Amino acid sequence: MRKIISISVSLVLLSPFALPQATKTPLSTRGPSVATGSQGVVVSGRPAATAAGIKILQQGGNAADAGAATLLALSVTYVGAFCVGGEVPILVYSADQKNVKLLEGQGEAPRDPKAIAWYMEHGIPDGDVKAAAVPGTIDAIVTLLKLYGTKSFEEVVQPTLAILDAGGPTWYIDTGSGKRIETGVNWQADMAVTFRKLVESEKAAKGTREQKLQAVSDRFYRGDIAAALEAWYIEKGGFLRKSDLSAHKTPVVDPLKTTYRGYTVYKAGPLTQGPYLSETLRLLEGFDLKKLGFNSADYIHTVIEAEKLALADRDEYYGDPNFVKVPMQQLLSDQYTEMRRKLIDPKTASLELRPGDPYNMKPTKPPTITGPWHGGTTVMCVTDKFGNVIAATPSGLSSTAGVAGRTGIIHGSRLSSLNTFAGTPDVIQPGKRPRITLSPTLLFRDNDNQPVMAISVAGGDQQDQAAIQIILNYVEFGMSPEEAFKAPRFSTEHFISSFGQDRARLGSLSVPNTLPEAVQANLRARGHLVTVNRGGVGGVALIGIDPKTKQATAVGPAAGKME
Repeated sequence: MRKIISISVSLVLLSPFALPQATKTPLSTRGPSVATGSQGVVVSGRPAATAAGIKILQQGGNAADAGAATLLALSVTYVGAFCVGGEVPILVYSADQKNVKLLEGQGEAPRDPKAIAWYMEHGIPDGDVKAAAVPGTIDAIVTLLKLYGTKSFEEVVQPTLAILDAGGPTWYIDTGSGKRIETGVNWQADMAVTFRKLVESEKAAKGTREQKLQAVSDRFYRGDIAAALEAWYIEKGGFLRKSDLSAHKTPVVDPLKTTYRGYTVYKAGPLTQGPYLSETLRLLEGFDLKKLGFNSADYIHTVIEAEKLALADRDEYYGDPNFVKVPMQQLLSDQYTEMRRKLIDPKTASLELRPGDPYNMKPTKPPTITGPWHGGTTVMCVTDKFGNVIAATPSGLSSTAGVAGRTGIIHGSRLSSLNTFAGTPDVIQPGKRPRITLSPTLLFRDNDNQPVMAISVAGGDQQDQAAIQIILNYVEFGMSPEEAFKAPRFSTEHFISSFGQDRARLGSLSVPNTLPEAVQANLRARGHLVTVNRGGVGGVALIGIDPKTKQATAVGPAAGKME
């Protein structure tokens, strides 16, 4: 495959080191790192991970190879935001095949009905081993290499092994609580042993490159590593078993495809929150946003009210399509969009949850989830000289479960994105995948079907709110990729939280502290509950591609280019 990979960026600020050969400008805590080139660029949440991707490009790898290397390095350099026991949806544009595919790198809930009965009675404990889904990272990376790469697993894991062999602390930071989790062991050394076991299996396997790569996945999910994980699950009181790991396979599917003002937007489907970005853009296409003016009161009000409607549909309908029928075609239809668009009052903020009824083509219906209420992600983007593009959003979702025995593997707690509300699309069921917030984006120009932007955002429920504004900044206001990245963003929490189903903060609107007081006052007068933030909305990484010159500009915490 010839490809460009879009690599996720983390939320933490990075110090200026470890990547002098790969960065256009020094990394800085005062602003984004920017790199521009035509031979391939990488942006990620860690300098060492970006360096890993650049090294593979320099060794003749393509975007899939570099993306795999970057993801592997991220899994050991930003534990708490991403880990081997986590998950990663990956959008891939193949310049050879002229198409976009989605790799659904998400693990499942335990398949034992007794485990599900326990969850329904006791809830899903956040951060506990019982909240761990089947690790999705390794098979997603292997699938990426099998379908699109040229390198072996042994080659792409070498930069990560170098990081692990250098050693490190016996703790990691839980990005959810900010607490330091003591592992009590040198998990880096154990993780290196696990990776080398996977390399051994690849080298020992007979057959094609693809069969050798499959041996990597087989040992992890069906061999001695899976057995070691099962022993740890049992010891710690978890419900996952080797049979759950053995059944895991990364689906490769067509992404959701919608259009907006001469551009095509590719998103993950309703296994993620991604379709609400598409719903929002469909609603906004009926307004002259450019005329309203960037970050004017009218503009912010219109965008937020459209997002509220789309988010309400997210909470009402989205879930694992293997278990629930999601009315995606109806949700994106002209008739439904026009009905819902009329609900946006230009002068008054909505203060209620208003999902629609796409089955009966009615603009609203009462929300299904009304109570009782319960109370880390990073980014990556890569391009290569062949024209391939990848956007991925890796996550480990803040686990406090510790290290799985002597494997070095740290799990996420993604099952907390499922719920225990019987009859709802995202209720926990045997083998069901959580509806995740991870939501990479690819943007194409319609007139020549060329990729112009890859976007990855960290930040839970805020991810697509940031991505929507990046797209609008670029399409409506003609901003460059760097300008679109730097422009101040706003957000709402007018939705049911994807983590523990916390109650919606109805009418909430967070605006940047640079927004003029007069605009803030105007928004308050419409009924918005305005708060002011000093930070950004979402941890954004993006790559903008000039369709004429093919120059790619990476913007994010740690950006680098192929020399």
